[in-house]
Amino acid sequence: MKERGRIELLWRTEKYRVLWYSHRTYDEIRERLKGDPSYKEIEKLIIQALKYEPKKNNIINSADHMWGYFKNEATSDEKKHYKKLKRQFKSGTRPASDLRDYLRVLAQRYESEYLLESRILQ
Repeated sequence: MKERGRIELLWRTEKYRVLWYSHRTYDEIRERLKGDPSYKEIEKLIIQALKYEPKKNNIINSADHMWGYFKNEATSDEKKHYKKLKRQFKSGTRPASDLRDYLRVLAQRYESEYLLESRILQ
């Protein structure tokens, strides 16, 4: 596999995890991918992003991006439950892991291979 292919595979599996930790780094990587970055350069930025303490807004943003893969297929009960989990997370009564775990369940239920390959849900 050529380096660009390796970079795209790396980004495909890491992008929602990066977004979960650092929106700024997510945007920086996306910008660099418009050029010709090295695999090491992108890998270094990913490692750097994962050192940040995730902020609530980043977690919600990442979760909403993942939710977008099946929001149109989800049942009304699933939509209500997702919104409830988000609300509880925002208020501090639920951990982020509950939100992530529910997204994993939905990704499995709706067979979203793209999300299931994402490290954030593994």
